[in-house]
Amino acid sequence: MKMFEVMLEGLVGISIHGFELVGVVIIILSGVQGFINYVRRDPKVRLQLAQGMAMGLEFKLGSEILRTVVVRELSEVALVAAIIAVRAALTFLIHWEIKTETEAELLEEEHREALKKE
Repeated sequence: MKMFEVMLEGLVGISIHGFELVGVVIIILSGVQGFINYVRRDPKVRLQLAQGMAMGLEFKLGSEILRTVVVRELSEVALVAAIIAVRAALTFLIHWEIKTETEAELLEEEHREALKKE
């Protein structure tokens, strides 16, 4: 049984680092792409940046959820819970921003089409 615990902790540890790495890479790439799109004056830069940030945060949130598997003390559980709460709140806010930007783009597109018909 002890060997199973050691193997599980090793696998979870590697998975946590993998999820963290993927999340960080996505956030970095989204930031670089967002800067490039900003310089090019792409009107969809905010939406694309928010989508990339949300995806990266979701991977990082996944790593924190995995971290709950290996915590042993109540203080560690509280710390992980606080991190999960903050990241979940950030993800919620970013998804709200995405929804707002998408609705604004749809309204702008409808307005342009209405102007074309006149």
